[in-house]
Amino acid sequence: MSTTATAVGVSSKRGIWGGGNEPLKASYGKLMMWFFLLSDIFTFAAFLTAYAAIRVSYPGYAGPEDVFVGSNEYWPVPEMVFDAIPFFHGAHIPLAFVGLMTFILIMSSVTMVLAVEAGHRNDRPDVVKWLLWTLLGGITFLSCQAWEWSHFIHGTDGGSMITYVNKLGQVVSETVYGANLAVNEYGPAAFAQLFFFITGFHGFHVTIGVFLLFLAFYQAAVGVYERRGHYEMVEKIGLYWHFVDLVWVFVFTFFYLI
Repeated sequence: MSTTATAVGVSSKRGIWGGGNEPLKASYGKLMMWFFLLSDIFTFAAFLTAYAAIRVSYPGYAGPEDVFVGSNEYWPVPEMVFDAIPFFHGAHIPLAFVGLMTFILIMSSVTMVLAVEAGHRNDRPDVVKWLLWTLLGGITFLSCQAWEWSHFIHGTDGGSMITYVNKLGQVVSETVYGANLAVNEYGPAAFAQLFFFITGFHGFHVTIGVFLLFLAFYQAAVGVYERRGHYEMVEKIGLYWHFVDLVWVFVFTFFYLI
């Protein structure tokens, strides 16, 4: 009896710890992706918390928006900073371009859902089609972000008179055009520093996502996943892409709306 009980106990332990189990019915690959995304959540949360802390340390602009000028004394008005749009030089269309960028990224998340759903049906043509649309959405978003960075760096035609401390420790007042890490025409130096760092870090994640999407698109097109009998890789990349999209919603809210 004791021998039988021991054998049953050993078998039970092997069943739990012997490998081959899937916690929450998630494969090892998907579980590791969730762990990675969780760690990245903490990273972005820390960055956005730092942004919020620095933002509240500056007063907001209290004057009429139509006469807004950049100053180190107050935080800039997003609607007056991010008001440009390609091919419409000099036009004042607040947040229209970044709104378009956000729409493109959200729609790419929708096409990613459709690609994953097609993978569950083992429908290779549909997987390839929706991955291609998602890939194009990611590339378009990055292109838009590159233009926005370029415009932010080069600045407006008039610039702003900014008083700041230069590299020699001297207090100077001069007309500043655009932005760099030391000074910018829009407001405090921290505004441009946070913009470059946080949107750049997010853009880096989108770039990685575009590379992964291209890899998945190519492998799906040549039938790699079909021969494997499943499209789990598409689902794992989908988790990453949805995360990138969700993070952008918070970045958009913090930078452009608050």
